Amino acid sequence: MPFRTRPGQPRDLLSLIESEVRERVEEAVDHASLEALVATRRARGLPAPAADNARDRADFEAGVLAFLQRLRADLDPVLTDEVRRKADDAAARSGQEPVARLVAAQVALARALPDYWQRFEASRVAYAREVASSGGKRRGLVGRLLTG
Repeated sequence: MPFRTRPGQPRDLLSLIESEVRERVEEAVDHASLEALVATRRARGLPAPAADNARDRADFEAGVLAFLQRLRADLDPVLTDEVRRKADDAAARSGQEPVARLVAAQVALARALPDYWQRFEASRVAYAREVASSGGKRRGLVGRLLTG
């Protein structure tokens, strides 16, 4: 008997689990990135980001990429070769877009690491602290491109 699912969701258990984990990872990454962006704006006396503002959207997307890169770097030291390979394989299957690749790797890691969410939270806190202490200054290539 198939599982009860919402319209458009996968009907088999493994696909459903994959979909739910992906959704949870995406929501958590978005939340962490938006939270850091809002805190940085507040600290600098700037208005909160607006969804319909292209510059704010670009800042958010840069934050998503930066957080995902930070999260992977924070997790890498605890990964076994097998788990690292699974994450890298998932990233490779997801295409060429950097954020999609990083999210796919995180989904694989969330499924493989029993303490993934505790490690995610520790990384989120460290990222937020780092962003706040830098005053929101972007130092990488993405930041230089976005600030002109």
